[in-house]
Amino acid sequence: MKNIVTFLKNKSVIGGITMVLFYQVAFILIFMTGYSAIPKNMNEMTVAIVNEDQQAGKEIAAGLAKQLPFKMVTDLPLDQAQEELNDREIALVIHIPQDFTKQLSTSGTKAKMDFFMNQSNPAMVSSSMQSVVMQITTNLNNQLATQTAQGVFQSMKVPAEQAQKLASEIPTKLDANIVNTNPVPPGMHNQMAPFFLTMVSYVGAMIFSMMIVGAMNVLKRKMGFWQTFWSAQATIAMVALIAPLIGISIYFLIQGGYGAEIFVKVWLTHALELFGAIEFMSIFSLLLKDKAIFANLTLMLIQTISSGATMSREMMPWLFKIVSYISIMFYTVQTDFSIIFGGGKLTEHLLGLWIASIASMIICLISFYFVSPKESADENKPAAAVS
Repeated sequence: MKNIVTFLKNKSVIGGITMVLFYQVAFILIFMTGYSAIPKNMNEMTVAIVNEDQQAGKEIAAGLAKQLPFKMVTDLPLDQAQEELNDREIALVIHIPQDFTKQLSTSGTKAKMDFFMNQSNPAMVSSSMQSVVMQITTNLNNQLATQTAQGVFQSMKVPAEQAQKLASEIPTKLDANIVNTNPVPPGMHNQMAPFFLTMVSYVGAMIFSMMIVGAMNVLKRKMGFWQTFWSAQATIAMVALIAPLIGISIYFLIQGGYGAEIFVKVWLTHALELFGAIEFMSIFSLLLKDKAIFANLTLMLIQTISSGATMSREMMPWLFKIVSYISIMFYTVQTDFSIIFGGGKLTEHLLGLWIASIASMIICLISFYFVSPKESADENKPAAAVS
């Protein structure tokens, strides 16, 4: 028992116990808060209805706009709605073509309604929209089969006998024409690939940042402030360029089907991510020393939700939504979606990643300078003066 007490008093053991307890609290609180948005915040997603039919289509579009539990947009032309769908600003585009009423009122033919979905999205968004399309199709077919449908035909001056016949056909009258853009290869591993590739680099960066800061603090006395800082930056850049090749190569070898151009783009994206993540987490390693793990681990867990890999930004609780605008993981995941599978805003997300990385490096420089100002002042004196 005495030996056990001795172990429990050891600083390393106390630190280990603290991490075990802290990780549980941080993980449960962050994930319970973040994932409570599913399905609670699904009504924050945007769905566009583009109606080009001014008869039955107008009535159906108005009904859908009232019934669907989303942010509804009804004033966009089809090409603009598709562009915003490609940019992941809209989750689903419902298109009612100009001749919808004619198709609906013609016996023996099916009325086509187009549903445009962008598969280059978090898995939850894609699967939810597929369920919505099936539900819309079923509900409309059922609604159109009622006496209301018969009345609609009669109001269009269709003879009562023909209206009754058309109404009886309507349970299978509507044909959902689903158009999937930016398709993702089958398998959950592909849908989650942007997150996996981003996460593995970020975790590696968290560990490496502690090591590089330790080396910087030791070598600063020998090399001087500026020599140490820029040598560390060169080292970080080399590691960031080479290290991601391992994980990315494994994914591309297992999955296959992608060309060299996509491989190079993904590699360079994660090289930039790794560089920015090391810089970002080095700030806390400089300022908080051995307590930096608490800040870095907490921010990493928050970013797993704010990355946009499992839910769209619109759905995120307010804290995670705010973090997404400065999150290295968010910009990396979104860039991966666009490069690997297709989609818009590639330049915007890459620019966000560059800004976050450069800003982190500048803050890291300032933190390194002020972490021990007296030593920095001495080291910046001319060599002759020091001697």
